[in-house]
Amino acid sequence: MTDQEVAQVGDAFAPGPDAEITWLLHRAAQRLHAVTESEAAAQGLGLREYIVLSALDKTPGLTQIELGRALGLDKTTLMSQLDRMERSGLVERQPDPRDRRARIPVITEEGERLRSLTAASAETAERDALSAFTDEDVASLRRMLFAIVGETVDRGSCL
Repeated sequence: MTDQEVAQVGDAFAPGPDAEITWLLHRAAQRLHAVTESEAAAQGLGLREYIVLSALDKTPGLTQIELGRALGLDKTTLMSQLDRMERSGLVERQPDPRDRRARIPVITEEGERLRSLTAASAETAERDALSAFTDEDVASLRRMLFAIVGETVDRGSCL
């Protein structure tokens, strides 16, 4: 690798501007995850709890199985997470009117309160992380990332 591809920062190596896009996206995601995780922790939430709450907020009515697919989580991992969140009063599971065997996780009032507080502070932190860019740059980045993601359903986890 060339010096442009990798820059040494202290004892760690960071991608340079000519690095592979996959590596740059991975490192950018790590940075934004860290920022969001910090904001979630300030509200007493873990990053995974916040992402589950956000998914339920953005796409209400998903069954547990559909939620697991959307998040790229296997059934066992998701059920354990939902069990913990239910015990903490963040979600409750209701029967699916379409299939009495299925359950639909729903955000509780407390879960929504913590999700919305975290979302607001995470949005501010995200704006700070992107402050070197114009609104047009950020909109363009969103369009490019959405085009990369498209309508695919990946097996990998976002958590």
